Amino acid sequence: MSPFVLTAIENQVGIISLDRPKALNSLSLTMVRSLTATLRSWRENDDVKAVFIHSTSEKAFCAGGDIRFFYDAGTQTPMGDSALLEDFFTEEYALNHLIHFYPKPYIALLNGVIMGGGMGIAQSGPASRLRIVTERTKMAMPEVNIGLFPDVGGGYFLNQTPGETGAYLGLTGDIISAADAIFADLADIYIPTRASADLMSLVHQTTSSDLPTEIRAFAQAFVHEISVSECSLAQNQTAIAHHFGHHDLASIVDSLQQDERTFAQQTLASMRKRSPLLMAVTLQQLRLCKTKSVADCLRIERTMVRHCFKHGEVLEGVRALVVDKDNTPAWNPANIEEVSPEMVAQFFAEVWPDYAHPLAQLG
Repeated sequence: MSPFVLTAIENQVGIISLDRPKALNSLSLTMVRSLTATLRSWRENDDVKAVFIHSTSEKAFCAGGDIRFFYDAGTQTPMGDSALLEDFFTEEYALNHLIHFYPKPYIALLNGVIMGGGMGIAQSGPASRLRIVTERTKMAMPEVNIGLFPDVGGGYFLNQTPGETGAYLGLTGDIISAADAIFADLADIYIPTRASADLMSLVHQTTSSDLPTEIRAFAQAFVHEISVSECSLAQNQTAIAHHFGHHDLASIVDSLQQDERTFAQQTLASMRKRSPLLMAVTLQQLRLCKTKSVADCLRIERTMVRHCFKHGEVLEGVRALVVDKDNTPAWNPANIEEVSPEMVAQFFAEVWPDYAHPLAQLG
């Protein structure tokens, strides 16, 4: 078990505390395995009626996967343990599937930074989820910033957002607020951090058989503090639908270039920093996954991530952002105009026969 994943059972509530503050709770393989083992054990435990997951840090719920590990493992030979990279993504995506279909209430307090892999352990399925945001919530799927794509089920849950919001979030990687997250159906309720102590007391001391309903009732005192209808995503839905409804990346960029309004130009500026190839791959992923099941989306993403490390774009992105910190990735290709359909298609090419896919067992 990982020392960064603390667990306890109190009043029939299984409490998971992510405790790797210096790394903003970035997920390691050991953490993934600890979370999986804990949730599998509690799934069969009649003494656990609900799960509550949160962070011990005010800065972050979970900033994603441990991208420095991705770089170190991805640049080594199999003898240097790069096989652990394969294990990480297989087991992380299996954990995402486990959480999505968890048979008990799964309550996540999403305070601070929630990005990438953090979203994967936050976005449980509609039958079990309660996702709590605060005024400190900074949510994003920023993978295109490091030459990756919105994985951990992003192909599924980004497609559950209104209109073309998922395409906007996936292609820009931009950070959204608590109100945006609720608007996008990536969160459910708002509770300010000043009420965190009372919330945790409720969780620790509850005698209720329905913790989600009790927390929702608690959150009612704060509904006037947040205006979902006036958030950025809500205010810019028409523009998002207009620009991101195009079929290909070049058309989206061309549409944004013709719009002189602030939102369009800020969006374009964000996209100019991202990997051109992986933005195009992300758009194809979201279109392909629009009618797919959670399991099928995760299998597609597992194939895609294999191709990402084979291509090397993600290694260059992590080098520039985390290793050398020069923030000048040498994207390949360097420009959106140079991205061809053939380049994009290679990320979806089958790697394994169906029966041998690492996630073949997901139902």
